[in-house]
Amino acid sequence: MSRLALSDEILMKIEKPARYIGNEVNMIKKNPEDMDIRFCMCFPDVYEIGMSHLGIQIIYDVINKREDAYCERVYSPWPDLDRIMREKQIPLFSLETQTPVKEFDFLGITLQYEMCYTNILQILELSGIPIWAKDRTLEDPIVFGGGPCSYNPEPIADFFDVFYIGEGETRFDDVFELYKQLKKQGVAREELLYQIAKIPGMYVPSMYKVDYKEDGTIASFEPVREDVPETITKEIVLDFDKAPYPSKPLVPYIKATQDRVTLEIMRGCIRGCRFCQAGMIYRPTRQKNVETLQKYAREMIRSTGHEEISLSSLSSSDYECLKELIYFLIDEIGNNDVNVSLPSLRIDAFSLDVMKKVQDIKKSSLTFAPEAGTQRLRDVINKGLTEEVILNGAMQAFKGGWNKVKFYFMLGLPTETNEDAEGIPKLCETVAEAYYSIPKEERNGKISITASSSFFVPKPFTPFQWAPMLDGETYIERAHHVKDIFRQQLNFKSMKYTYHESYVSVLEGVLARGDRKLSSVIYDAYKSGCIFDSWTEFFDNDRWMAAFEKNGISIPFYTTRERSLDEILPWDFIDIGVTKRFLASEWEKARQGIVTPNCREQCSGCGAAKFGGGVCFEGKN
Repeated sequence: MSRLALSDEILMKIEKPARYIGNEVNMIKKNPEDMDIRFCMCFPDVYEIGMSHLGIQIIYDVINKREDAYCERVYSPWPDLDRIMREKQIPLFSLETQTPVKEFDFLGITLQYEMCYTNILQILELSGIPIWAKDRTLEDPIVFGGGPCSYNPEPIADFFDVFYIGEGETRFDDVFELYKQLKKQGVAREELLYQIAKIPGMYVPSMYKVDYKEDGTIASFEPVREDVPETITKEIVLDFDKAPYPSKPLVPYIKATQDRVTLEIMRGCIRGCRFCQAGMIYRPTRQKNVETLQKYAREMIRSTGHEEISLSSLSSSDYECLKELIYFLIDEIGNNDVNVSLPSLRIDAFSLDVMKKVQDIKKSSLTFAPEAGTQRLRDVINKGLTEEVILNGAMQAFKGGWNKVKFYFMLGLPTETNEDAEGIPKLCETVAEAYYSIPKEERNGKISITASSSFFVPKPFTPFQWAPMLDGETYIERAHHVKDIFRQQLNFKSMKYTYHESYVSVLEGVLARGDRKLSSVIYDAYKSGCIFDSWTEFFDNDRWMAAFEKNGISIPFYTTRERSLDEILPWDFIDIGVTKRFLASEWEKARQGIVTPNCREQCSGCGAAKFGGGVCFEGKN
């Protein structure tokens, strides 16, 4: 086993050397020589981002509970260290033991957002692992992908050996036992991958063949061997209360993006917003018992020394024991000089009462995410939030002393008109008028409203997976139009409006719904210098456009083209439980502006009941 370490001379030359030295609080230490399985877990972004990700903490804990396996970590080196490693030919190494990544049995890469795809190639290249999966031998690790972007793995399929489809707590034992058995037998790499492909939830791209029609759409997608499954069903944790969870999470020495204890209270969502991929792929809804969460809260605060604790879920207000849990955190945990950080809650009497009790939340900004400026468009996206609800919540808060409001919107949603876009400043103005309707002596100074818009990106496994998106120029024109209206609202100068970079959104749209033809584009973009594309200071749209042109790939084919319901989509071989028929029905209801009730109000027959769990399992449908 090799061991590497950066010299003091190198560490003194780079920004934040603590990103690369390991030895954090609660880091697992094992003797690698005693391990049958060496697994390197990678977050393909900078250390501070990766250390904030709950999923890696869970997988790190799950694998390290095995006596025969050692899970270590690696993150994307920042450009300053990347340059030095290339100049001095230093291979990328793990934080725990400084072992070169190439010497591990497995390299697991979590795929949280499409704009990290060039960083994946950075990890492979710096590790000395062939970038293209077809070029690897038994001397190379098996490269695994997982996470939300693996629900359409096709744009990066040529770089991976295996994708783990679904939740990571269920199948690693099966993979490791098979690997140990076949490694002893000395089987060829292709045979090893073939056997892994038979494990539920495992997608091995080399075991499938894609053919295309003349118009560029998919003609067929089939296994190349008879006993490889045609459909990959996602893995899901059914008994969520007993699911593995780290009571001693890793604690970084430098400030991470989210530097706190995180309690995952619920997985899945009952709401059914039609733009939201997470709300579909994590169905059905599953909750942890409040007693379990109380136990973890005590243990994690004790084992980390963190001074803040927060809740994690897609919609915390829908957690059925929320009041009991929050009062416990405030009364017991909060009394020990620990801040309780609340997620975005529906603004009602309970949440306002809670916010008054929590010091770090008190009188800070209220957050609303109406997503659309008009009720018509909110019905199209099935947001389930009316202007009346927004105003009532805001007025309760204003009377309680709040005067800062943040609004989050999307531009370019399906069926959006100029009137819908103009509804964004109108809604903000209506809220401001409501504030100033309160007698002056009862107000807390002037109101401050900040509105921001992201640009709609259709995602796989949502009702909008067939929808066209706008091109970058149209997005910007629409955002400028909205901003002009905000400028004209001279009555309320305390309003601010910002919007995201449109060309990043367009590229995200291409990668989100792309197919295997995009792998050459990603490779050429990376080779031209594209890296850390989710960071504004590094994103270079011209280099990406050159890569598309070099490979003869049409961006509108993946973005502004509306897909037909009978088209084979690149991700159709994956079964998430929610059926394509249900998504198509929701797409039609969206175009008619018909609202679908949430799961607790009425079962809509989405298909997730096949797994059991959550609302479906509890028989509340």
